[in-house]
Amino acid sequence: MRRTGAAAVAAVLTAALMTGCGAPGGVDGDLTDNWPAVAAPTGFVPPADTCHAAAFSDVGFRDAYEQVDCDEPHRTETVAVGTFTGAPATAAAPPAQGSPGAKAAYTDCDAKAVAHVGGDWRTARLWLGVVQPSPAAWTGGARWYRCDLVEVSSIEDDGDLVNRTGTLRSALTDQASPLRLTCYAVQLDAAGAIDTMPARSCTTSHNAEFVGVWKAGELPYPTGGTQWAPFHAGCRGLIAAYAGVPNDKNLEFRTGVVSLPGGEDVWADGDRGVRCYLWVAGADLTASVKGGGDKALPIQYE
Repeated sequence: MRRTGAAAVAAVLTAALMTGCGAPGGVDGDLTDNWPAVAAPTGFVPPADTCHAAAFSDVGFRDAYEQVDCDEPHRTETVAVGTFTGAPATAAAPPAQGSPGAKAAYTDCDAKAVAHVGGDWRTARLWLGVVQPSPAAWTGGARWYRCDLVEVSSIEDDGDLVNRTGTLRSALTDQASPLRLTCYAVQLDAAGAIDTMPARSCTTSHNAEFVGVWKAGELPYPTGGTQWAPFHAGCRGLIAAYAGVPNDKNLEFRTGVVSLPGGEDVWADGDRGVRCYLWVAGADLTASVKGGGDKALPIQYE
């Protein structure tokens, strides 16, 4: 009887405890069904419309990211940020130079840079580069790319990055912008090749002038010999239109030509813009030849 009574008491206590732990009214006791799902972790994505003290690098390491106010001295400006999509985004590493993914990113950055500055950035002392995530960040899920513009001191190959202040937004909407390419004093080396090409005001002594940007399409990057011929021909067409003279066999007796494509790296990624300059060897020009016709660029018979 004792054992039966003890069992009965235990049963009553168990029931009481279970009743005491019951959920209050309106609560179903499920601790998970009403909690919001935890969002998937996201990595660092750089913002657009920012400036950076560091020089340009085509790999954007997170620990080297140094954003500054664009009114402070800086060397690069991020004009846009895009996202790799499609097949390039599924690859195990960031797109290689010259790959479809790299070309698509450059094309996007080119268009956005033009919109940012208010004109073709190639008509100014500007250079465009695309920054990709580091391999480690890519493995962690990063798929962004940065479109960075820099100001250079010279359009020559050895031009330095300018430590500038102020944003480049709408910088080329002003036709008188000091960034624009104008006139130059071409100087030759002992072998007859262009040595230096310092900028000059078109109202002071000069022998060369920027006339525009010619698009080379699918031509290979010129490395010498006959590969330069179509580039010079394309630029001569721009010279003729710029100066207002016929684009005929006499044009080569009016002026020489300087054709300057970008580097092989950006060429591989799709930058086919070629900066074109007329060059009158031995001349001492003191005014722009734009629209000047035969008087500005006469045929030189000697």
